[in-house]
Amino acid sequence: KKKAAPFMVAAASFLWGILVLFIRALGKDSFTPMEIVCLRSYGSSGILFVVLCLAGTFQNKNYFRVKPKDLWCFVGTGILSIVFFSYCYFKNVSLSSAAVSSILMYTSPIWVVLLARIFFHEKMNGKKWLALVFAFCGCVLVSGITNGIQAVSPMTLLLGLGSGLGYGLYTIFGQCALQRGYESLTITAYTFFFACVGVLPFVSLRGILEKLAAHPEACLWALSMAFFSTTLSFLLYTIGLKHMDPGRAAVLATLEPVISALVGVICLRETLSISMIVGIGLVLVAAILVQKTSS
Repeated sequence: KKKAAPFMVAAASFLWGILVLFIRALGKDSFTPMEIVCLRSYGSSGILFVVLCLAGTFQNKNYFRVKPKDLWCFVGTGILSIVFFSYCYFKNVSLSSAAVSSILMYTSPIWVVLLARIFFHEKMNGKKWLALVFAFCGCVLVSGITNGIQAVSPMTLLLGLGSGLGYGLYTIFGQCALQRGYESLTITAYTFFFACVGVLPFVSLRGILEKLAAHPEACLWALSMAFFSTTLSFLLYTIGLKHMDPGRAAVLATLEPVISALVGVICLRETLSISMIVGIGLVLVAAILVQKTSS
C-alpha cells in the first residue's frame, strides 16, 4: 500500500484537475455556477451515504455518529469552505481560463499559513515568508499587469483568491474535526451533507430539475462530476494520505493546477502567455515551499 500511495494521490490530483471539463459542459447547458455547486453537493452526498453504510457494515463502525457540539466543524468545511470555494472557482472557470482559475485557487496553502498563524499561532519562518512573496509575484504575473495588458479582470482575480481562501478553510476546519477524533470519511461525508444545506438558499431545486429534464446529457455530466472529481478523488487522496507523509502528499497534489492548465490548452483550446506560465510556476513553487515547511 505504501508503494501505491503516491499513485493514489496523483490520481486524485488528476481527477480534481479535470473538474473544469464538467463545469464547462454543465455551463453550456445553462446551469449557473451555484447550480453546479448544488449538483456536485447532492450527487456526492448520495454516493457518500452509500459508501458510509457499506464502510460501517464491513468495518463495524458508526461513521454517522457526530457529537452536536462538533457540528460547527462541518458547517465550516461544508458551507464556509466547499460552498464558498466551489462557487468562486466555478464562477471563475466560466469567466476566465482553466489555468488562471486553477492556479489562483492554488494560493490556498498560502491562506492556510496565514490562517494557521491567526488561529493556531503557528510560527512564520524564512521559507514561509519567501512562499508568500512567490505567491504574490505569481498572481501578479498571471494577472498580466506586468505586460501592461490586463489578462484577467479584477473580478476574476478576486474570485480566484476567494476560491483559494475557501479551499484553505477546509484544511483549517478539517484539522479541527480530526483533532476531535473523526474519521476522514466521516468528515468528507458531513462536509457535503452540510454543503447541500448551505447551497439551498441560493438555488431553485425545481429549476435545476427542469434543466436536467431539458438536457438529459447533463445528468451524466453531473453524476460523473460527483463520482470521479469528488467522491473517488477524495477517497483516493484519503487512502493515499494514510500511507505516506502529509507533506509529500500535498506536494503531489500540486499536479492539480498543472492538469487543469493542460486540459484547458488541449481540450478547451486556451492559450497561455510566457508571463502566465512563469506566474503559474511561482505559485506552484510557493505551494511546495509551504508544504515542505509543514512536513
